[in-house]
Amino acid sequence: MKTLFIGGIKSGKSRHAEAFTLKYAKNIPVYRATTEFLDEEMQKRIADHKLQRSENFLTVEESMNLLETVRPMKSIVLIECVSMWINNMLYHGFEYKDINAHMQRLLDLPHDIVFVQNDVGSGVIPDNALSRAYVDISGKISQLLGQQCDKVFHVVAGIPTQIKGKK
Repeated sequence: MKTLFIGGIKSGKSRHAEAFTLKYAKNIPVYRATTEFLDEEMQKRIADHKLQRSENFLTVEESMNLLETVRPMKSIVLIECVSMWINNMLYHGFEYKDINAHMQRLLDLPHDIVFVQNDVGSGVIPDNALSRAYVDISGKISQLLGQQCDKVFHVVAGIPTQIKGKK
């Protein structure tokens, strides 16, 4: 089963994705953390997420290679978050074709995976080329995940609404 939780920043999507993952876990679930850039504010966000998930998950921190870190897992995997992973890939010089191919290979795995992604396409058009490329790629990956995931939840104001899949 593949599941997507998508919503704005601080919408509550991570909290709901974690609860969903724990509900379907047959053993200790894996929390695949992707954040790479650590300024003081990001360190605070990471600390808050660690506190939120407490000891309920096995945490694997790896900023780019999702496929190789998910493939050996024997439990449901929560990827937090696809948005930061896309950011990391762009920062390290990867293009859309590489990002899309990596994500497609990940979706092809037989694993149960829960994806968390920011909905960045509902705002204004960014004023610089890199930000526009990020929004475009994020939107295309959102479409790929939306099409191929079995369940999709849109989270607004802390309220998840299932928009795809059987309830």
